[in-house]
Amino acid sequence: MTNPLSDLTERLIASARKAGADAADAIAVQSAALSADVLNGALEHVEISEALDIGLRVFVGQRQANISAGKGDAATLTDMAERAVAMAREAPLDPALGLADPEQLTPDTDVTALELADPGAAPDAAALEADARRAETAAAAVIGVSQVQSSAAGYSRSDIALAATNGFTARYGRTSRSVSAVAITGEGTDMERDHAFESRVFAADLPPPEQVGTQAGERTVARAGARKPPTGPAPVIFDERVAGTLIGHLLAAIDGTAVVRGGTWARDALGQPVLPDALTLTETPHRPRIAASRAFDAEGLPTANRNIVDAGILTGWTLDLTTGRKLYMPSTANASRGTGGAPFPTVGNLILTPGEASRADLIRDMGTGLLVTSLIGASINPTTGDYSRGASGFWVEGGEIQYPVNECTIAGNLRDMLLSLIPANDGRPELSRVIPSLLVEGLTIAGA
Repeated sequence: MTNPLSDLTERLIASARKAGADAADAIAVQSAALSADVLNGALEHVEISEALDIGLRVFVGQRQANISAGKGDAATLTDMAERAVAMAREAPLDPALGLADPEQLTPDTDVTALELADPGAAPDAAALEADARRAETAAAAVIGVSQVQSSAAGYSRSDIALAATNGFTARYGRTSRSVSAVAITGEGTDMERDHAFESRVFAADLPPPEQVGTQAGERTVARAGARKPPTGPAPVIFDERVAGTLIGHLLAAIDGTAVVRGGTWARDALGQPVLPDALTLTETPHRPRIAASRAFDAEGLPTANRNIVDAGILTGWTLDLTTGRKLYMPSTANASRGTGGAPFPTVGNLILTPGEASRADLIRDMGTGLLVTSLIGASINPTTGDYSRGASGFWVEGGEIQYPVNECTIAGNLRDMLLSLIPANDGRPELSRVIPSLLVEGLTIAGA
């Protein structure tokens, strides 16, 4: 039986050829989402959305153009193709542009083993409302919570089809089920808040809503009476909740687009230490039931495990075909794309080598310093790596948490920070990025 989305991408490709394109690729995404919000025990809001989005990229020689639309009738496809070809003819020449060679394409587009979509029936609004109510009730039951600001549950499904004139075709689906709660403690200027959020591919893997609500309440109550920490140099522990941001800054620095432009502090770091030698950062695209897993990238190249950093040494950039050609390197099969633009390099699943110590051990060994559980805003110089972010969390003295803190800033240099990382062992294997709490030496804290 013909798949409607696959038929749509094939028709887009045919329209592009007819309009004069030398090559083309297309994507079609059919998405549906449902969410329910509860406040004070009553249903506050239900949102339902459905959409069809299609995107077409065409090549005229070594010039390209992208165009997207929200419907797939014949007239729209013809118009898209003609407009895209006309734009491509006026686009700048770029010798790095082009589709993958056929021999580069994955021989297998079956993603069944990755279990990216829950085969169970989609929940209705009543089921999501019930989840949100359960989370809200649990959060409100935590002693010290003055109110639950919001509680929500959601479900989404996307079906995707890809096709290109080099022979690549693929289709697959993705689902997500989530629950969240935000709680408040105190009143007026003494008000503090925190949250909990969980999302899984399969509904059966999602923690009970009561667990999420209780966690939101307990995190919030722990923040009661927050004040500014002392100002000065101190070690900082990035809690598991936010530790992934540090690795995210490293990934941004080694992204092929940034490297091509020369605007990254890591431009001379290839083959050099970027993490302590005990740490390896591995991309793991084939983990079943994990949201960012993928068997192939958006340009049809097969994915595989890759040590981005091996024993502390940066082994390569993150590349799609275009950035790879500009750097005279092969793609690392990291192309992603939406309907509105050309592919670009991104990293999905990651695992960072865990330490042997627990988070409590890191706190004990740190002695005096800051445990960060939330980050606010960012001032990061991508060229120098200078880092400054607003933060909140807990002040530690004598190896024990003393009091909650807020309205402070932490600052340092990313290259130095990353080289000093000491990991805990609390990375969560159910997440796409398994990054444990991280201790960083030598940061400057601006507080009281």
